Amino acid sequence: MGKQNSQEKFKSKIGGQALVEGIMMLGPQKGAMACRLPDGTIDLETWEENNGKSAPWYRKVPLVRGCFNFVASLIKGYKYTMKSAEKQMVDEEEDKKNEAVAEDKAQETEIPYAKKDEKSGGITDVIMAIGGILGVVLAVVLFVALPKFLVGLIPGIEEYHILQSILEGIVKIIIFISYMVIIGLMKDIKRQYMYHGAEHKTIACHEAELPLTIENIRKQTRFHKRCGTSFIFIVLLVGIFVMCFVPKGLLWWQRTLISFGALPFVVGISYEFIRLAGNHDNIFTRILSAPGLAMQRITTREPDDSMIEIAIAALTPCIPEDKTEDKW
Repeated sequence: MGKQNSQEKFKSKIGGQALVEGIMMLGPQKGAMACRLPDGTIDLETWEENNGKSAPWYRKVPLVRGCFNFVASLIKGYKYTMKSAEKQMVDEEEDKKNEAVAEDKAQETEIPYAKKDEKSGGITDVIMAIGGILGVVLAVVLFVALPKFLVGLIPGIEEYHILQSILEGIVKIIIFISYMVIIGLMKDIKRQYMYHGAEHKTIACHEAELPLTIENIRKQTRFHKRCGTSFIFIVLLVGIFVMCFVPKGLLWWQRTLISFGALPFVVGISYEFIRLAGNHDNIFTRILSAPGLAMQRITTREPDDSMIEIAIAALTPCIPEDKTEDKW
């Protein structure tokens, strides 16, 4: 990690997320999703964004912008993760046609796969909504309620609320790290971690102002201070600090409700911290960034060249013509 950002010449606003066999990038004016389809081709979608100088006030005001950006990133992340997963499904009718073509070899070109995203709606939207709700409920149970319940089992702990808050935070961090390690053992998630690495390395190449080639990107670091993993870790640390001010003597479920209610405040502060860490390089910001960067050793893997190709396809449309729009 010693060479972290050693080639960085500026800090870009462009951020991204690994998807299912793909990557999403969000720039000041454009968003893009590139996916590797089952036939080996690259599918690219782009859309308009408003994260530049003309962004609405709630995306600029400190504390407020953190909450909005966090919610927006969750919604978009879930939406495009689902869309990328749909793109990996071959339509049955098209599959039969492909089999017929393979049998008689009447054609040399492959029949394109159906674009599931163009047909999605109705039942699919309901399933996505239910899945999103269940995901939020699972996150609340695992990372908010469970740590407080486990620490609450310690006799008399409610009389030492600062120690209680610290222990809850430690348990929360242990659960988070364990969760990321365990799901990382799955083949599909392991590939997402590789796409995550490709996303980071491509953004690092862009910030080094080098041409976006596979050769240049391969040399870049896969660790990034402004990564979502680092943000989540800062949220966990800030949450410990905030909960130290909660009165003693409360039951675990009461502390859970307070913690959940304080989440917008915690997220707002954490966002400002990660902006601070991303804009400055000193002892404080290095300490602040260290846990998240260490965590990225789990959540990112070295990508192969085909994944870097996807990252280039996703990033390229998001680079604004006016470079001043792309300043973090």
